[in-house]
Amino acid sequence: MILGFPYCDVWMRMFEGLRLVHWKTDRRNDGVLVLSLDRADEKVNALNRAVIDELSAMLERIALELPKGVVIRSGKPGGIPGADIKGFEAIEAKGQTEDWIRRGEAVCATVYGENYRKLRESVRTLHPAIDAWMITEGYGRTLGRPGLDLMRRELCTVAQTAVLEAPKQLHSHLRGALNAGASFGQIEGVLSIVNPLLSFDQWKKVKELWRSVRDGWSPGN
Repeated sequence: MILGFPYCDVWMRMFEGLRLVHWKTDRRNDGVLVLSLDRADEKVNALNRAVIDELSAMLERIALELPKGVVIRSGKPGGIPGADIKGFEAIEAKGQTEDWIRRGEAVCATVYGENYRKLRESVRTLHPAIDAWMITEGYGRTLGRPGLDLMRRELCTVAQTAVLEAPKQLHSHLRGALNAGASFGQIEGVLSIVNPLLSFDQWKKVKELWRSVRDGWSPGN
C-alpha cells in the first residue's frame, strides 16, 4: 500500500470485513490496484472455488470504488496454471453456471436500477472477465442464492457498509435496498441498530447520506 497516495484511507478500508486467505492486495503509485493470488497451503496457484469466492467478494467492493486499473498476478513462481477442474465440472454438469449468469444479471439490475448499465460498462473497462466474474459469482451465486430474499440481503449490506465507513458502497446499497422493496422505515430501523457501533461523527455522516438518498428517491431512479 502506498501510504502517500491521496486515496490511501479509502483503499486501506476497501476490503475491511473480508477474510482473505488466498489473495493479497496492493496499490501502485499510478493508482492501479494489484491483486496477488497466493493459495494458502498449496505450492501451485490453481484456481478453485475458495479462490474465486474471495475474488468475487473483492470485485464487488472494487466495482463501487473503481481504480485506474486492476492487475491480477500470481504470488508464486509458475504463474496461475489453470483451474482445479473437478469442482468446476460438477458445477457445469448441474447447469448452474448459466443459472448464475441469468440470476446475477437480474439481481444486479434490481440493485442498481437506472445505474445498472453504467456499472457494467465501468467494470468492463477494467476487463471483461471482471465483469463476468462480478455477475456470475458476486450477484448470481452469492447475492442471488436461495435463503434470504434480496431485500433482506441488501438491508444486511447496508448495516455492514455503514459500520465499515464505506460511503460510496453505503450509498449504492441504500438505493439497492429501496430498489429491492425495502421501506424507509425498514432502512431507518437497520441504521438505528448499528448506531451504537458508530462514533458521533460517523453517525452524523451516515444520517446525512441516508437523508440525501431518501429525499432524492423515486422508484426506478
